[in-house]
Amino acid sequence: GEPCGAEGWAQDAVPPGAAFVAAASYRGPGNNDTRSNKALPILLWWSGSLFPHFPGDTERIDCPRGSCLVTRSRRVARHRRTKALIFYGTDFRAYEAPLPRLAHQTWALFHEESPMNNYVLSHPPGIRLFNYTATFRRESDYPLTLQWLPGVGYLRGPAVPLAEKDAWRRKGYGPVLYMQSHCDVPSDRDRYVRELMKYIQVDSYGKCLHNRELPSERLRDTSTATTEDSEFMTFIARYKFHLALENAICDDYMTEKLWRPMHLGAVPVYRGSPAVRDWMPNNLSIILIDDFDSPQELAKYLDFLDKNGEEYMKYLEYKNLGGIKNQFLLESLERREWGVNDMTLPNYLNGFECFICDRENTRVKEEQEHKKSHGKIPAPRPHIAQFKHMGCPMPAPGFGSVEDLSGGDSWKEMWLQDYWQSLDQGEALTAMIHHNESHQGRFWDYMHEIFLKRTRQH
Repeated sequence: GEPCGAEGWAQDAVPPGAAFVAAASYRGPGNNDTRSNKALPILLWWSGSLFPHFPGDTERIDCPRGSCLVTRSRRVARHRRTKALIFYGTDFRAYEAPLPRLAHQTWALFHEESPMNNYVLSHPPGIRLFNYTATFRRESDYPLTLQWLPGVGYLRGPAVPLAEKDAWRRKGYGPVLYMQSHCDVPSDRDRYVRELMKYIQVDSYGKCLHNRELPSERLRDTSTATTEDSEFMTFIARYKFHLALENAICDDYMTEKLWRPMHLGAVPVYRGSPAVRDWMPNNLSIILIDDFDSPQELAKYLDFLDKNGEEYMKYLEYKNLGGIKNQFLLESLERREWGVNDMTLPNYLNGFECFICDRENTRVKEEQEHKKSHGKIPAPRPHIAQFKHMGCPMPAPGFGSVEDLSGGDSWKEMWLQDYWQSLDQGEALTAMIHHNESHQGRFWDYMHEIFLKRTRQH
C-alpha cells in the first residue's frame, strides 16, 4: 500500500534554489552517506504546529552514522520508509494518536516542558508507548536536564554587594522576592507562599499573591521578565532571597526559576526537583523548602541569614574562583553536545533528531542482516522507554495534607483528577494499539470500559 506519489515527494523534498535557505539550518556533522534523498529513512514530526525548525517542510539531515529526511508532512505517515514518528509531549493527546500503530515505526517523545503539561507521560502505560525519549530527566535516552543553564560561566556572574542589598532592605523592601503569574499549578506553590508570608516579608510582584508594584511600566511588561532584560535583572538582583518554586515536582525538572537567581547572586529558596542537590555548584548554594518542618521554621532561618551577613555570604561562595566544586555538574555541562543560546553548537531539537536518525539507520541495517541470514542473526529488539524517563509523582498540596483540603478545593478537583485520568488515557491507548484499532473515535469507549472496571474493583 504505497501512498500515491510518495516517492516523487521524497525526491524533490528540497526544491531547486533552496540550497541557500537550507544552509542556514542545521545539517549535522556530515557523514559518508551517499544515498539519494529517496532512499533515506524518514522521520515525521507528528506535532507540526511547532516544527519543523528548518526552512520548508522537509530537510535532509546528515548525522554521524547516516542521513535521514525529517518532515512534518503527514501524507507520508503510512509510508514504508517512514521509520519514526516524533511527538512533542505538550501536544501529545492519547485520543488523537495515529492509529493503527504500524509495526515498522518507532515513536519518539520530545518533552522538555513541565510535567503538568501532560501527566499521561508520568504513568507507565503512557511513557511506554515511546521507544526514544528526550526529557528533562537524566535517565531519558537524550537528557535535556540542564536546558536552562547556558554554561558554567552563567553561575559565576557577579552578585550585588551585600551592602547594597542591606541598603535596599532599609528602604523597606523585603528580604524575599516572589514573582509568579501562573497561579493554579500542580505544585500548589501559592498555598505554601501564602503561609510563609505570615512569618516574613515577601515582596510579590506577579499576579499570584500580588502585594507590590514594580517601579516602572516597562518592568511590568511580561516580555521584559522573560527576555532577561537588564533593567529587570538589576532590579530583582537586589533581593537576598528568591522564592523558586517549580510549577510541578519531578526529579531533574529544574527551570530558570532556579538558575536565574543563582546567576544573579540571589539565594534560591527552592522547591522542585527532589534531586536538585546533585546539580548544585557546591554544598551550600540553595535553601530547600522541604528541609524545614514548616513555613514558620523556614522564615526563622531566612530571618537569621538576613541579619547575619557573614552566614548569608556562605551561600554565594560558589561565585568565587574555584568555588564550583561539583564534578558531576561540571562534567555534565562539558559532555552535553547541544548548546543553550550557542550558535556554534546544535540545539537539542537537531541533536535529538540525529539521535533518532542514527538509531533508525542502525535498526534498518540490523533488520536487513536478520532477513539475509534467514533468521540465524536475531531481529533487533525494540527499545522501550522506562517509567523513570518521566515518572513524576502525584501532585501534593503546597501546604498541609490532602485530607485538610475542603471538598470544593479547586486545586484538588483540577490536578488530582487530571493526574489519575491521565493514567486511564494511557491505558486506553495501549489497549487500542494491542487490539490493532484503526479508529480514534473508539477511544472514549475504551476509557469507559476502564472506568467501569475500576469502579467494580472498589
